Amino acid sequence: MKSSIPVIKVTIFEDNTILRRGLTALINGSDGFECTGAFGNCDNLIRNITNSKPDVALMDIEMPGMNGIEAVKLMKPLFPEIKILMETIFEDDEKIFQSLCNGAEGYILKSAPPAQLLSAIREIYEGGMPMTPCIADKVRAMFKVRTTLSKDQSFNLTKCESEVLKYLVDGMSYRLAAEKCNTSPDAVNAHVKIIFEKLRAYCGDEMTK
Repeated sequence: MKSSIPVIKVTIFEDNTILRRGLTALINGSDGFECTGAFGNCDNLIRNITNSKPDVALMDIEMPGMNGIEAVKLMKPLFPEIKILMETIFEDDEKIFQSLCNGAEGYILKSAPPAQLLSAIREIYEGGMPMTPCIADKVRAMFKVRTTLSKDQSFNLTKCESEVLKYLVDGMSYRLAAEKCNTSPDAVNAHVKIIFEKLRAYCGDEMTK
């Protein structure tokens, strides 16, 4: 009997040839996943995305030429429906944060085991937006600065959003944060999505000043 689970189409942007081939083999060899393209750089980003038609783009942050951060900024306005999962060797908070500001939905370490990578791809495909404590702390700090320095309150967080962010900063999972807020994990994820939207609006507003 044919599975009713949709196949997640993934396009890879990774300059390390061995890793790129390994990721391609992993994705094509896993039920429910298909690699529709694998590229060593972003020199032909728009054409590559147009031809491969992914649901999720697995994007290396550090690449020669156009890096992953710049690629996300170029790609998101043109392909807003495609989810982007950033790959990084180590937790460089600033580069990850810039990627999230540009529209990426999450990130994963290159050292993550295969099962964790596939889980992250599926989570982002299904609308999840993971936020680690260190990134949550940077997000909270940005909104705090705006509240202090600006009279424009349009990007301020609501009470519920602030509570969710605080619990994530404290290292709680979505499930634990939901228990604290007396709500569901899905509701917490919805709050996180709004927080990211406000963050990106904030980043875009700052760029125009």
